[in-house]
Amino acid sequence: MGLFFLLALGAGAAAWWLHQPLVLNAARMVPGTTSLDLSIEPGTTPRGVAQAVADAGVQVNPQALFWWFRLSGQARKIKAGSYEIDPGATPRSVLGMLVRGEEALRTVTLVEGWNFRQFRDALAKAEQLRPDTQGLSDDSIMTALGRPGLSPEGRFYPDTYSYAKGSSDLAVLKRAMRLMDTRLAAAWAQRSPDLPIKTPDEALVLASIVEKETGRAGDRPMIAGVFCNRLRLGMLLQTDPTVIYGLGAKFDGSLHKSDLLTDTPWNTYTRSGLPPTPIAMPGKGALMAAVQPLATKALYFVARGDGSSEFSASLGEHNRAVNKFQRGQNPQPPQNP
Repeated sequence: MGLFFLLALGAGAAAWWLHQPLVLNAARMVPGTTSLDLSIEPGTTPRGVAQAVADAGVQVNPQALFWWFRLSGQARKIKAGSYEIDPGATPRSVLGMLVRGEEALRTVTLVEGWNFRQFRDALAKAEQLRPDTQGLSDDSIMTALGRPGLSPEGRFYPDTYSYAKGSSDLAVLKRAMRLMDTRLAAAWAQRSPDLPIKTPDEALVLASIVEKETGRAGDRPMIAGVFCNRLRLGMLLQTDPTVIYGLGAKFDGSLHKSDLLTDTPWNTYTRSGLPPTPIAMPGKGALMAAVQPLATKALYFVARGDGSSEFSASLGEHNRAVNKFQRGQNPQPPQNP
């Protein structure tokens, strides 16, 4: 019937039909949009694809559409996937979309400085992303990603990731993990020769601390320089974000002196050196700062309150800076000399 329909139209009329906007069933449109969802499963025949287009809510003769697919010579080039048919789509444009595999993509943004729990929350809320990690422990997720026994913290690069509707959240995590591998390797290859850190993993830990200590890009190399100076001298790092990370759900939004005395593997007021794992997902700026810290004599810094930091080479200078910039705020803990 479809072939006879096209033949009956004649060449001119058939060409006209191929360019005519298809009528879309408004009742079948994606809520809040004017588009129809179209899902083509792997192995679907061209005839099945034509029927799927009609079933999606396109008011078209599926037999005619199937014969257009065949006569075009591209029927076997149609790709499986998740698509959207928008107003103004024509039989010709629909076939072109399916042949090119122009799937309807969604995006999820994973933010610099987030921890893995926040990453998981964002993925769980992402639109039409299949929640394959739901109910899995962090350890189980890392096993599924081929990294059993490795902490997930810091192992995923913060970026905006696009995905086809119905994709697995594990697939997004795998891409983010591979991208962090690439970014970390590239940064490590450009490291300064006199670093007090010895491995890429240590660089990742330091970068995560730098990421959490400031959102001001220009201060990151200087902050990394302070921490590198402290590591060389055997001084405690005494950085609040590590304490907060170690407290986990116990952190109530305010850091107390008692928290600084509560020992955890990440408490850099009670333990020397770098913590055992990263505390967040660092971006490119923090990674580069960790491997190319600024040469400085500073051993201390304090937030000025405008997003920047005040750096000091001595404890006396630092205490004066604390009084100047944090007057009226919670008292700072004593710094080790």
